[in-house]
Amino acid sequence: MVDPPPPRVFLRSTAVRDGLSDGELARAVRSRQLVRLQRGAYLDRPPTGAGERHRAVIAATLSGLTVPGVVSHGSAAILHGLPLWRVPVERVHLTRAPPTAGSSSRRLHLHVARFPAVEVVDLDGVAVTDVTRTVVDLARSVPFESAVVTADAALAQRATTSEQLSRCLAAMGPVPGTRRAARVIAFADPHSESVGESRSRVLLHRLGLPSPVLQLSVRRDDGTLVGRADFGWDEFRTVGEFDGRVKYGRLLRPGQDPGDVVFAEKRREDELRDLGWQVVRWTWSDLEEGALIEQRLRRAFLRGRRSR
Repeated sequence: MVDPPPPRVFLRSTAVRDGLSDGELARAVRSRQLVRLQRGAYLDRPPTGAGERHRAVIAATLSGLTVPGVVSHGSAAILHGLPLWRVPVERVHLTRAPPTAGSSSRRLHLHVARFPAVEVVDLDGVAVTDVTRTVVDLARSVPFESAVVTADAALAQRATTSEQLSRCLAAMGPVPGTRRAARVIAFADPHSESVGESRSRVLLHRLGLPSPVLQLSVRRDDGTLVGRADFGWDEFRTVGEFDGRVKYGRLLRPGQDPGDVVFAEKRREDELRDLGWQVVRWTWSDLEEGALIEQRLRRAFLRGRRSR
């Protein structure tokens, strides 16, 4: 299947110049020929998600600016296809070089910062901070968990490296959020394969649990592979699995349905237990509190250590 093209943005100023009246635009909205995006901007179809909507908002907002800037922070992450977790996207983030003053409005958050030309890329005609600068800007300005989610994904996609992130931060000098960003860069890991796994890593760290090996391969006595676990603690003979719906979709092979994947996962877990491994699973809702995950893992660690 081919993804549908993104919704087209129609500006009121352009429509009026082409001979349409406000009444005609209002009737087009009522008949669902157009979808109102924001004041003075419309779409030819509803957006399919927050990311697609924000892309449209970026296009509409940039078209109304008299002074250009570079799309940055969370807005840049969306344009690069990077995941965001609890990062507000109600406003478009734009960065301009000094001496411009920073300001905010209902639609626009304007940052002021210096950046070399190599940190700006062109995405479909839009000037955007590159992936490295985008990750660093977010790491300086959003909560640790949110920043790790985006940094992990950028590293996993090989869109940047830890070394590039560190060099970018160092070149910025003593700017606000430097220590926060350095902590994110040191913690980020390219082996984290989803938002849920990144959030799980942050939770495990916050709970003071031993650091796991990511994507641990578990093998039989003859060396053949049983499977790969999201998290592994070999010294405790324990593996951890984050169970999200997206994960099971990722594991689908041609001709399989989700039920096949769940059954295969159950057989794999049975074999892991038969080989003496403790298996602990958790879901999105478990991540909100964390206490249950900690209790399960600590009990598993005790059982696994006794069984060695």
